[in-house]
Order: sequence, then C-alpha cells, then structure tokens
Amino acid sequence: MSTSRNPLQALERRFDEGQITKRDYIRGMYDLHERLFDYSSFIAGRNVDRITVTAEHVLVTTKQNVTMICSPGDWRITPVEILNFGDYEMTETKLLLSFLNPDSMVVDIGANTGWYSITLGRAVPQGKVLAFEPIPQTLLGLRKNLALNGMENVHVFENGLSDEEKELVFYFHPRVSGATSARNLLEDDEKIEVHARVRRMDDVLAEEHRIDLIKCDVEGAEIYALRGGLKTIRRTKPVLFVEMLRKWTAKYDYHPNEIMGLLAGAGYRCFAIDGGVLRPLAQMDEDTVATNFIFLHTHRHAEHIDRLA
Repeated sequence: MSTSRNPLQALERRFDEGQITKRDYIRGMYDLHERLFDYSSFIAGRNVDRITVTAEHVLVTTKQNVTMICSPGDWRITPVEILNFGDYEMTETKLLLSFLNPDSMVVDIGANTGWYSITLGRAVPQGKVLAFEPIPQTLLGLRKNLALNGMENVHVFENGLSDEEKELVFYFHPRVSGATSARNLLEDDEKIEVHARVRRMDDVLAEEHRIDLIKCDVEGAEIYALRGGLKTIRRTKPVLFVEMLRKWTAKYDYHPNEIMGLLAGAGYRCFAIDGGVLRPLAQMDEDTVATNFIFLHTHRHAEHIDRLA
C-alpha cells in the first residue's frame, strides 16, 4: 500500500511535518491501532488461529496450522474468504481427505495459491501432489505459501491443462484473482491480459501409473482439462472433484451436463456435495444449487459410494 493510501503513514507524515501536535498524533494513531483488538474478537468463531503481521506480509493461519498470505488488493483470496465467511470449503476439504491414504497421489488442476495442495499434501506424507497453475502472479503466491508450510511433496507445474498444447490469453483480475480464466468472466472488473501455456494431462502424466484424486477447478474450462486427460482418467480411475458453474461454462459455450456425459462414458457417477453427504445427480438443471461435485468410478469406488451416498 502506498504512503498516500496508508492512513498510518499519512498520519505519521503529518506529525513529522508539524501539522499536528504530539497529543493529537498519539490519539489518532491509537484510533487506527484499535482495529487490532477488533480482529482479536472477530476471529474467535472462525477457522483462524492467528493473524500475523510482518514487514513483508499479512498472514492468516488456520486452526489446522495452514498459513497463507493475504495479497494486498485481492478481495477474495482464500485467507480473506476465511476471515469473511468463517472457513473455506471445509465440507469439500473433509470429503476429499476421506478418500486419501498416506501414500496417495493427488493432481491439483488450478492450484491457485495452494489451499488444496497444502491441505491434501499434508494428508499424503508418503505420496505427492502435482499442482498445476499457469498464471505467473498466482504462481508467486502459490510458491510462497508452499514454502511457508514446508510442503516438499507438492510439485508445481507452471502451466495449465487443456485438450491441446498451446499458449492462451488469460484474463487476470487483481481484485478477484481466483476468477482468472481464458474467458473474461468478470466483464465489469479491471483485468490484465496474461499469456500462459496449457498442456494435455495425458501428455504430462503419461508416466504416472497411480492417481488417486484429481481436483479440477479452472473457472469454466473444466471440460477441456478433462478431455485432455481422459486416457489418464480411464487408466487410473481417480476420484474426481470438479467445480461446475453454469454461468462460467456458458462463457465457454457448453453446459455442465456435457462434463457429466463425458465422465459417464468413462464409468463415473456424479454426486452433488450436500452437507457432507453425496447426492446422486443425473443431470444439472436450473434448480441445481451445488457448484462442487464428486465423480466416483462405479467399480473402483463402490465402497465409497456405499459409505457416502
């Protein structure tokens, strides 16, 4: 934050320049510092253990000891979502953890700044997470968060996944970086055009003989990532965690039911996440509220289907 926008530094400058008395400076500064005490009570009912302020970053640490950087100006980055709403996709996170063993192999497509890579990576200390993130600005935050949490078993790929290898123009939204996509999803918001590479999952993971879980959240482009990895999915039969939003897929001129049809052809059933329970979903319609979905293979995941559905 620049000095001109920082009220602490602005007040200090006024005092240094003799515009206000020492008494007024102390009073004014305390009024600003008092927000620290507001946060102390505010986080009591949230999944927040502590907020740490350093000379470089503001850090939020959850009660599960996941520490993430709050990037200045990003309204909906994961730690800010936790502050705003108390938690971040905890129902989904707990479900995904229930599918994993200590040696599981996870693929995180659209890793963003690392919530799932960190959380799932900790659950597989003898396994690994392959994290795909193509946007340079987001990659920087991802690598910092992985380092803060000591995630040595998370391997970062600096590309996205699609149905062919090519360079794409992505629309990066500084205020809502999680909405970055190869379509301009937030047409009324400020955006930066970023060139980044995408590859096919089938090419990148051809040597991986075991994959237990794939998380795919790429802001509307999920069908392309899945098409480019269909051989891998058929071969390894992982649990699939897929975001499907009609408003985002419409930007790519397809409907989420096309994803469901694609995966049904590979032996998968779709389940909507409903309060920690999986509800079978044959087709999505205008009454569908869920946005995150689990796909389970009818044979490999039969026990999970019986346990959760």
